Amino acid sequence: MTKPRVCIIGAGCSGFTTAKRLKDYGIPFDVYEASDDIGGTWYYNNPNGQSACYQSLHIDTSKWRLAFEDYPVPADWPDYPHHSLLLQYFHDYVDHFGLREHIRFNTRVEKAERLAHGGWRITLSTGEVMHYDALCVANGHHWAARIPDYPGHFDGAQIHSHNYRTPFEPVDCVGKRVLVVGMGNSAMDVASELSQRPMAQKLFVSTRRGVWIFPKYYKGQPLDKNPAPAWLPKGIKQWLGARMVKGLVGKMSDYGLPEPEIGPFESHGTVSGEFLVRAGSGDITMKGGIERLDGDGVVFADGSREQIDVIVWATGYDISFPFFDEPSFKADADNRPPPLYKRIMKPGVPDLFYMGLAQPLPTLVNFAEQQSKLVAAYLAGQYLPPDAAEMERIIKADEDYYTGQYYAARRHTIQLDFDHYVRALLKELDKGARRAAAAGNRLPVQSHQLEDA
Repeated sequence: MTKPRVCIIGAGCSGFTTAKRLKDYGIPFDVYEASDDIGGTWYYNNPNGQSACYQSLHIDTSKWRLAFEDYPVPADWPDYPHHSLLLQYFHDYVDHFGLREHIRFNTRVEKAERLAHGGWRITLSTGEVMHYDALCVANGHHWAARIPDYPGHFDGAQIHSHNYRTPFEPVDCVGKRVLVVGMGNSAMDVASELSQRPMAQKLFVSTRRGVWIFPKYYKGQPLDKNPAPAWLPKGIKQWLGARMVKGLVGKMSDYGLPEPEIGPFESHGTVSGEFLVRAGSGDITMKGGIERLDGDGVVFADGSREQIDVIVWATGYDISFPFFDEPSFKADADNRPPPLYKRIMKPGVPDLFYMGLAQPLPTLVNFAEQQSKLVAAYLAGQYLPPDAAEMERIIKADEDYYTGQYYAARRHTIQLDFDHYVRALLKELDKGARRAAAAGNRLPVQSHQLEDA
Protein backbone atom coordinates (compact mmCIF):
# COMPACT_ATOMS: atom_id res chain seq x y z
CA MET A 1 0.00 0.00 0.00
CA THR A 2 1.28 3.46 -0.91
CA LYS A 3 1.01 5.73 2.09
CA PRO A 4 -0.62 9.14 1.61
CA ARG A 5 1.48 12.22 0.98
CA VAL A 6 0.97 14.96 3.56
CA CYS A 7 1.30 18.74 3.52
CA ILE A 8 2.08 20.44 6.84
CA ILE A 9 1.48 24.19 7.13
CA GLY A 10 3.89 25.78 9.60
CA ALA A 11 7.23 24.87 11.20
CA GLY A 12 6.51 25.94 14.76
CA CYS A 13 6.45 23.38 17.55
CA SER A 14 3.14 21.93 16.35
CA GLY A 15 4.34 21.55 12.78
CA PHE A 16 7.74 20.01 13.35
CA THR A 17 6.59 17.56 16.03
CA THR A 18 3.87 16.38 13.64
CA ALA A 19 6.56 15.99 10.98
CA LYS A 20 8.70 13.92 13.31
CA ARG A 21 5.85 11.50 14.02
CA LEU A 22 5.01 11.11 10.32
CA LYS A 23 8.66 10.36 9.65
CA ASP A 24 8.59 7.67 12.35
CA TYR A 25 5.72 6.00 10.49
CA GLY A 26 7.32 6.31 7.07
CA ILE A 27 4.64 8.70 5.81
CA PRO A 28 5.90 11.13 3.13
CA PHE A 29 5.41 14.82 3.90
CA ASP A 30 6.51 18.37 3.15
CA VAL A 31 6.46 21.28 5.59
CA TYR A 32 5.91 24.83 4.33
CA GLU A 33 7.11 27.70 6.50
CA ALA A 34 6.54 31.36 5.65
CA SER A 35 9.62 32.45 7.61
CA ASP A 36 13.31 31.78 7.06
CA ASP A 37 13.58 29.35 9.99
CA ILE A 38 11.62 27.26 12.47
CA GLY A 39 10.09 28.37 15.75
CA GLY A 40 6.92 30.29 14.90
CA THR A 41 5.90 32.53 17.77
CA TRP A 42 9.04 31.54 19.75
CA TYR A 43 11.35 32.93 17.08
CA TYR A 44 12.13 36.41 18.45
CA ASN A 45 11.76 39.12 15.79
CA ASN A 46 10.58 36.48 13.34
CA PRO A 47 10.74 38.13 9.90
CA ASN A 48 7.30 36.77 9.04
CA GLY A 49 5.90 39.18 11.64
CA GLN A 50 4.08 36.46 13.56
CA SER A 51 6.21 36.15 16.70
CA ALA A 52 4.74 37.41 19.96
CA CYS A 53 8.07 37.20 21.84
CA TYR A 54 9.32 40.23 23.74
CA GLN A 55 12.95 40.48 24.76
CA SER A 56 12.40 39.74 28.46
CA LEU A 57 9.93 36.88 27.95
CA HIS A 58 10.29 33.74 30.05
CA ILE A 59 7.78 30.99 29.39
CA ASP A 60 5.12 30.66 32.11
CA THR A 61 5.26 26.86 31.91
CA SER A 62 8.05 25.14 33.81
CA LYS A 63 10.61 23.00 32.01
CA TRP A 64 9.07 19.94 33.68
CA ARG A 65 5.90 20.35 31.64
CA LEU A 66 7.06 21.53 28.23
CA ALA A 67 9.65 18.90 27.26
CA PHE A 68 9.01 16.63 24.30
CA GLU A 69 8.59 12.97 25.21
CA ASP A 70 11.55 11.66 23.25
CA TYR A 71 13.93 14.60 23.61
CA PRO A 72 14.57 15.89 27.15
CA VAL A 73 15.32 19.53 27.85
CA PRO A 74 18.88 20.32 28.99
CA ALA A 75 19.45 19.39 32.63
CA ASP A 76 20.96 22.80 33.44
CA TRP A 77 17.91 24.79 32.35
CA PRO A 78 16.29 27.06 34.93
CA ASP A 79 12.76 26.20 36.01
CA TYR A 80 11.25 28.84 33.71
CA PRO A 81 13.44 29.20 30.62
CA HIS A 82 13.94 32.35 28.57
CA HIS A 83 12.44 32.22 25.09
CA SER A 84 15.91 31.98 23.51
CA LEU A 85 16.57 28.69 25.34
CA LEU A 86 13.27 27.27 24.13
CA LEU A 87 14.02 28.25 20.54
CA GLN A 88 17.45 26.61 20.71
CA TYR A 89 15.78 23.48 22.06
CA PHE A 90 13.48 23.50 19.04
CA HIS A 91 16.47 23.79 16.69
CA ASP A 92 18.25 20.95 18.44
CA TYR A 93 15.13 18.77 18.15
CA VAL A 94 14.67 19.46 14.44
CA ASP A 95 18.32 18.75 13.69
CA HIS A 96 18.49 15.67 15.92
CA PHE A 97 15.61 14.01 14.09
CA GLY A 98 16.66 15.15 10.60
CA LEU A 99 13.57 17.22 9.90
CA ARG A 100 15.10 20.35 8.40
CA GLU A 101 15.53 18.81 4.96
CA HIS A 102 11.74 18.35 4.78
CA ILE A 103 10.97 22.03 5.42
CA ARG A 104 10.68 24.63 2.66
CA PHE A 105 11.41 28.02 4.20
CA ASN A 106 10.30 31.42 2.91
CA THR A 107 7.36 29.64 1.33
CA ARG A 108 3.84 30.56 2.39
CA VAL A 109 0.74 28.49 1.67
CA GLU A 110 -1.55 30.99 0.00
CA LYS A 111 -4.49 28.67 -0.65
CA ALA A 112 -5.53 25.19 0.41
CA GLU A 113 -8.42 23.73 -1.59
CA ARG A 114 -9.96 20.33 -0.96
CA LEU A 115 -10.70 18.43 -4.15
CA ALA A 116 -14.06 16.81 -4.84
CA HIS A 117 -12.63 13.28 -4.78
CA GLY A 118 -10.43 13.97 -1.76
CA GLY A 119 -6.93 15.33 -1.53
CA TRP A 120 -5.69 18.90 -1.60
CA ARG A 121 -4.53 21.49 -4.09
CA ILE A 122 -1.96 23.70 -2.37
CA THR A 123 -1.00 27.05 -3.91
CA LEU A 124 2.32 28.44 -2.68
CA SER A 125 3.68 31.97 -2.50
CA THR A 126 6.20 30.93 -5.18
CA GLY A 127 3.34 30.40 -7.63
CA GLU A 128 3.72 26.63 -7.57
CA VAL A 129 0.67 24.40 -7.22
CA MET A 130 1.23 21.17 -5.29
CA HIS A 131 -1.06 18.22 -4.66
CA TYR A 132 -1.30 16.21 -1.46
CA ASP A 133 -3.46 13.44 -0.10
CA ALA A 134 -3.81 14.97 3.37
CA LEU A 135 -3.32 18.32 5.07
CA CYS A 136 -2.08 19.13 8.60
CA VAL A 137 -2.83 22.71 9.66
CA ALA A 138 -0.23 23.93 12.17
CA ASN A 139 -0.17 27.68 11.54
CA GLY A 140 -0.72 28.62 15.19
CA HIS A 141 -3.29 30.84 16.87
CA HIS A 142 -1.17 33.53 18.56
CA TRP A 143 -0.47 35.76 15.59
CA ALA A 144 -3.72 37.39 14.36
CA ALA A 145 -3.80 40.15 17.00
CA ARG A 146 -7.20 41.49 17.98
CA ILE A 147 -7.83 45.07 19.10
CA PRO A 148 -11.37 45.86 20.27
CA ASP A 149 -13.25 48.77 18.79
CA TYR A 150 -14.13 51.60 21.19
CA PRO A 151 -15.90 54.90 20.51
CA GLY A 152 -13.81 58.01 20.06
CA HIS A 153 -10.24 58.43 18.88
CA PHE A 154 -6.82 58.29 20.49
CA ASP A 155 -4.03 60.67 19.53
CA GLY A 156 -1.15 58.81 21.19
CA ALA A 157 0.76 55.70 20.19
CA GLN A 158 -0.92 52.31 20.43
CA ILE A 159 0.32 48.78 19.81
CA HIS A 160 -0.87 45.27 20.46
CA SER A 161 1.17 43.25 22.96
CA HIS A 162 1.99 40.95 20.02
CA ASN A 163 4.23 43.72 18.67
CA TYR A 164 5.76 44.75 22.01
CA ARG A 165 9.49 44.01 22.14
CA THR A 166 11.12 46.18 24.84
CA PRO A 167 10.18 49.32 26.81
CA PHE A 168 11.76 51.21 23.91
CA GLU A 169 10.49 49.25 20.88
CA PRO A 170 8.44 49.67 18.81
CA VAL A 171 7.23 52.57 20.97
CA ASP A 172 9.37 54.36 23.54
CA CYS A 173 7.38 54.00 26.78
CA VAL A 174 10.01 55.44 29.10
CA GLY A 175 8.72 58.46 31.01
CA LYS A 176 5.26 58.05 29.46
CA ARG A 177 1.82 57.45 30.92
CA VAL A 178 1.07 53.94 29.68
CA LEU A 179 -2.19 52.00 29.70
CA VAL A 180 -2.09 48.20 29.38
CA VAL A 181 -5.50 46.77 28.46
CA GLY A 182 -6.19 43.21 29.62
CA MET A 183 -5.26 40.83 32.42
CA GLY A 184 -3.88 37.82 30.57
CA ASN A 185 -0.33 36.51 30.76
CA SER A 186 1.11 38.98 28.26
CA ALA A 187 -0.54 41.86 30.10
CA MET A 188 1.05 40.66 33.35
CA ASP A 189 4.54 40.61 31.84
CA VAL A 190 4.31 43.90 29.96
CA ALA A 191 2.73 45.74 32.89
CA SER A 192 5.28 44.33 35.35
CA GLU A 193 8.15 45.43 33.13
CA LEU A 194 6.85 48.91 32.33
CA SER A 195 5.69 49.66 35.89
CA GLN A 196 9.26 49.66 37.20
CA ARG A 197 10.10 53.19 38.27
CA PRO A 198 12.83 53.84 35.66
CA MET A 199 10.35 52.91 32.92
CA ALA A 200 6.86 54.37 32.56
CA GLN A 201 6.05 57.59 34.38
CA LYS A 202 2.79 55.95 35.42
CA LEU A 203 1.40 52.53 34.51
CA PHE A 204 -2.34 51.85 34.33
CA VAL A 205 -4.03 48.50 33.75
CA SER A 206 -7.60 48.35 32.48
CA THR A 207 -9.77 45.30 33.05
CA ARG A 208 -13.50 44.68 32.77
CA ARG A 209 -13.41 41.95 35.41
CA GLY A 210 -11.16 40.66 38.15
CA VAL A 211 -9.01 37.58 37.60
CA TRP A 212 -7.06 35.24 39.86
CA ILE A 213 -3.31 35.53 39.42
CA PHE A 214 -1.44 32.30 40.05
CA PRO A 215 2.08 32.35 41.50
CA LYS A 216 4.86 30.47 39.73
CA TYR A 217 6.13 28.66 42.82
CA TYR A 218 4.70 26.64 45.68
CA LYS A 219 7.07 25.65 48.49
CA GLY A 220 10.09 26.31 46.29
CA GLN A 221 8.84 24.19 43.39
CA PRO A 222 7.17 25.27 40.14
CA LEU A 223 3.42 25.31 40.68
CA ASP A 224 2.77 23.08 37.65
CA LYS A 225 5.46 20.48 38.43
CA ASN A 226 3.25 18.10 40.41
CA PRO A 227 -0.32 18.46 39.13
CA ALA A 228 -3.34 16.60 40.45
CA PRO A 229 -3.71 13.16 38.84
CA ALA A 230 -5.53 13.14 35.51
CA TRP A 231 -8.00 10.52 36.78
CA LEU A 232 -9.24 12.73 39.61
CA PRO A 233 -12.82 13.97 38.96
CA LYS A 234 -12.93 17.47 37.52
CA GLY A 235 -14.97 18.96 40.35
CA ILE A 236 -12.59 17.68 43.02
CA LYS A 237 -9.52 18.88 41.08
CA GLN A 238 -10.97 22.35 40.72
CA TRP A 239 -12.03 22.53 44.38
CA LEU A 240 -8.60 21.46 45.59
CA GLY A 241 -6.83 23.75 43.12
CA ALA A 242 -8.98 26.75 44.02
CA ARG A 243 -8.38 26.19 47.71
CA MET A 244 -4.64 26.02 47.16
CA VAL A 245 -4.50 29.14 44.98
CA LYS A 246 -6.58 31.18 47.40
CA GLY A 247 -4.36 30.02 50.25
CA LEU A 248 -1.24 31.06 48.35
CA VAL A 249 -2.26 34.51 47.16
CA GLY A 250 -5.13 35.56 49.43
CA LYS A 251 -7.64 38.12 48.17
CA MET A 252 -6.90 40.02 44.97
CA SER A 253 -8.35 43.13 46.60
CA ASP A 254 -5.53 43.01 49.15
CA TYR A 255 -3.20 44.02 46.29
CA GLY A 256 -5.48 46.78 45.07
CA LEU A 257 -6.97 44.64 42.29
CA PRO A 258 -10.66 44.06 41.59
CA GLU A 259 -12.01 41.01 43.36
CA PRO A 260 -12.87 38.23 40.86
CA GLU A 261 -16.52 37.27 40.56
CA ILE A 262 -15.50 33.78 39.44
CA GLY A 263 -13.35 30.98 40.81
CA PRO A 264 -9.66 30.51 39.95
CA PHE A 265 -10.42 27.89 37.28
CA GLU A 266 -13.38 29.58 35.59
CA SER A 267 -11.16 31.60 33.27
CA HIS A 268 -7.89 30.92 31.49
CA GLY A 269 -5.13 30.88 34.08
CA THR A 270 -3.11 34.07 34.55
CA VAL A 271 0.38 33.36 35.90
CA SER A 272 2.85 35.92 37.22
CA GLY A 273 5.60 35.94 39.78
CA GLU A 274 5.88 39.72 39.75
CA PHE A 275 2.58 41.47 39.01
CA LEU A 276 1.12 41.16 42.50
CA VAL A 277 4.30 42.58 44.00
CA ARG A 278 4.19 45.53 41.59
CA ALA A 279 0.53 46.15 42.33
CA GLY A 280 1.06 45.84 46.07
CA SER A 281 4.00 48.24 45.85
CA GLY A 282 1.87 50.95 44.30
CA ASP A 283 3.58 50.79 40.93
CA ILE A 284 0.38 49.84 39.08
CA THR A 285 -2.89 51.79 39.03
CA MET A 286 -5.93 49.64 38.27
CA LYS A 287 -8.78 50.95 36.16
CA GLY A 288 -12.06 49.40 35.05
CA GLY A 289 -13.22 48.78 31.52
CA ILE A 290 -12.85 51.43 28.81
CA GLU A 291 -15.89 53.52 27.89
CA ARG A 292 -14.30 55.57 25.12
CA LEU A 293 -11.06 56.93 23.73
CA ASP A 294 -10.71 60.67 24.21
CA GLY A 295 -7.88 62.30 22.27
CA ASP A 296 -4.95 62.44 24.65
CA GLY A 297 -6.74 60.32 27.23
CA VAL A 298 -9.11 57.47 27.97
CA VAL A 299 -12.48 57.60 29.75
CA PHE A 300 -13.32 54.54 31.83
CA ALA A 301 -16.61 52.90 32.76
CA ASP A 302 -16.73 54.66 36.15
CA GLY A 303 -16.56 58.05 34.42
CA SER A 304 -12.96 58.77 35.38
CA ARG A 305 -10.52 60.05 32.77
CA GLU A 306 -6.77 59.56 32.61
CA GLN A 307 -4.28 61.26 30.34
CA ILE A 308 -2.53 58.51 28.39
CA ASP A 309 0.46 58.64 26.03
CA VAL A 310 0.67 54.97 24.99
CA ILE A 311 -1.87 52.12 24.90
CA VAL A 312 -0.70 48.50 24.84
CA TRP A 313 -3.60 46.28 23.85
CA ALA A 314 -3.10 42.86 25.49
CA THR A 315 -6.46 41.77 24.16
CA GLY A 316 -5.83 38.39 22.60
CA TYR A 317 -5.97 36.88 19.16
CA ASP A 318 -8.36 35.73 16.48
CA ILE A 319 -8.15 32.16 15.20
CA SER A 320 -7.32 32.53 11.54
CA PHE A 321 -6.77 30.20 8.59
CA PRO A 322 -6.23 32.66 5.73
CA PHE A 323 -5.48 29.90 3.21
CA PHE A 324 -9.00 28.45 3.45
CA ASP A 325 -11.90 29.80 1.40
CA GLU A 326 -14.31 27.13 2.64
CA PRO A 327 -16.25 28.68 5.59
CA SER A 328 -16.74 25.35 7.36
CA PHE A 329 -12.95 25.01 7.71
CA LYS A 330 -12.58 28.40 9.45
CA ALA A 331 -13.39 29.89 12.84
CA ASP A 332 -16.77 31.59 13.16
CA ALA A 333 -17.56 35.17 14.20
CA ASP A 334 -17.33 34.18 17.88
CA ASN A 335 -13.81 32.77 17.41
CA ARG A 336 -15.00 29.17 17.54
CA PRO A 337 -13.14 26.76 15.25
CA PRO A 338 -15.00 23.96 13.47
CA PRO A 339 -16.22 21.21 15.83
CA LEU A 340 -13.31 18.77 15.86
CA TYR A 341 -13.01 15.20 17.08
CA LYS A 342 -10.24 15.15 19.71
CA ARG A 343 -9.60 18.76 18.59
CA ILE A 344 -8.04 17.27 15.44
CA MET A 345 -10.48 15.86 12.86
CA LYS A 346 -13.56 17.33 11.24
CA PRO A 347 -16.17 14.59 10.79
CA GLY A 348 -16.79 13.91 7.12
CA VAL A 349 -13.38 15.30 6.09
CA PRO A 350 -11.00 12.35 6.57
CA ASP A 351 -7.90 14.02 5.15
CA LEU A 352 -7.75 17.23 7.21
CA PHE A 353 -6.07 17.59 10.63
CA TYR A 354 -5.79 20.64 12.88
CA MET A 355 -2.65 20.49 15.02
CA GLY A 356 -2.15 22.43 18.25
CA LEU A 357 -5.49 24.21 17.97
CA ALA A 358 -6.11 24.50 21.71
CA GLN A 359 -5.31 26.56 24.76
CA PRO A 360 -4.18 23.66 26.94
CA LEU A 361 -3.23 24.05 30.57
CA PRO A 362 -0.40 23.97 31.42
CA THR A 363 1.29 24.14 28.00
CA LEU A 364 0.84 24.28 24.25
CA VAL A 365 4.48 23.49 23.42
CA ASN A 366 4.16 19.69 23.43
CA PHE A 367 0.42 19.42 22.78
CA ALA A 368 0.58 18.64 19.05
CA GLU A 369 3.26 16.05 19.83
CA GLN A 370 0.50 14.13 21.63
CA GLN A 371 -2.05 14.70 18.86
CA SER A 372 0.40 13.47 16.25
CA LYS A 373 0.13 9.97 17.74
CA LEU A 374 -3.44 9.78 16.47
CA VAL A 375 -2.76 11.42 13.11
CA ALA A 376 0.23 9.27 12.16
CA ALA A 377 -1.37 6.02 13.31
CA TYR A 378 -4.53 6.91 11.37
CA LEU A 379 -2.69 7.70 8.15
CA ALA A 380 -0.72 4.45 8.49
CA GLY A 381 -3.89 2.39 8.90
CA GLN A 382 -3.18 1.59 12.54
CA TYR A 383 -5.97 3.73 14.03
CA LEU A 384 -9.59 4.10 12.99
CA PRO A 385 -11.96 6.61 14.61
CA PRO A 386 -15.53 5.69 15.54
CA ASP A 387 -18.40 6.37 13.15
CA ALA A 388 -19.51 9.95 12.47
CA ALA A 389 -22.40 9.90 14.96
CA GLU A 390 -20.12 8.74 17.78
CA MET A 391 -17.50 11.33 16.79
CA GLU A 392 -20.15 14.04 17.08
CA ARG A 393 -21.23 12.74 20.49
CA ILE A 394 -17.64 12.74 21.75
CA ILE A 395 -17.04 16.25 20.39
CA LYS A 396 -19.99 17.57 22.40
CA ALA A 397 -18.99 15.68 25.55
CA ASP A 398 -15.40 16.90 25.29
CA GLU A 399 -16.44 20.52 24.77
CA ASP A 400 -18.76 20.36 27.77
CA TYR A 401 -15.93 18.96 29.88
CA TYR A 402 -13.16 21.29 28.74
CA THR A 403 -14.97 24.61 28.31
CA GLY A 404 -18.17 24.25 30.34
CA GLN A 405 -16.84 25.97 33.46
CA TYR A 406 -15.52 29.07 31.68
CA TYR A 407 -17.45 32.30 31.23
CA ALA A 408 -18.40 33.01 27.61
CA ALA A 409 -15.54 34.83 25.88
CA ARG A 410 -13.54 34.63 22.67
CA ARG A 411 -10.48 33.62 24.70
CA HIS A 412 -12.17 30.51 26.07
CA THR A 413 -13.32 28.76 22.90
CA ILE A 414 -10.36 26.36 22.73
CA GLN A 415 -9.57 25.71 26.40
CA LEU A 416 -8.28 22.26 27.33
CA ASP A 417 -7.03 20.25 30.31
CA PHE A 418 -3.76 18.79 28.95
CA ASP A 419 -3.41 15.89 31.37
CA HIS A 420 -7.03 14.74 31.06
CA TYR A 421 -6.83 15.05 27.27
CA VAL A 422 -3.67 12.94 27.01
CA ARG A 423 -5.08 10.24 29.28
CA ALA A 424 -8.29 10.07 27.21
CA LEU A 425 -6.33 10.16 23.94
CA LEU A 426 -4.20 7.14 24.90
CA LYS A 427 -7.34 5.18 25.75
CA GLU A 428 -8.92 6.14 22.42
CA LEU A 429 -5.77 5.17 20.50
CA ASP A 430 -6.04 1.68 21.98
CA LYS A 431 -9.73 1.41 21.02
CA GLY A 432 -9.01 2.80 17.56
CA ALA A 433 -6.19 0.29 17.02
CA ARG A 434 -8.67 -2.55 17.63
CA ARG A 435 -11.16 -0.99 15.21
CA ALA A 436 -8.44 -0.61 12.59
CA ALA A 437 -7.32 -4.23 12.98
CA ALA A 438 -10.92 -5.44 12.62
CA ALA A 439 -11.15 -3.43 9.37
CA GLY A 440 -7.98 -5.03 8.02
CA ASN A 441 -5.71 -2.04 8.76
CA ARG A 442 -6.71 -0.45 5.48
CA LEU A 443 -5.49 3.06 4.73
CA PRO A 444 -8.38 5.46 5.38
CA VAL A 445 -6.73 8.13 3.21
CA GLN A 446 -5.65 6.79 -0.15
CA SER A 447 -2.70 7.99 -2.19
CA HIS A 448 -3.95 9.75 -5.30
CA GLN A 449 -0.46 10.16 -6.78
CA LEU A 450 -1.44 13.48 -8.30
CA GLU A 451 0.86 15.51 -10.49
CA ASP A 452 2.23 18.82 -9.23
CA ALA A 453 2.14 21.85 -11.47
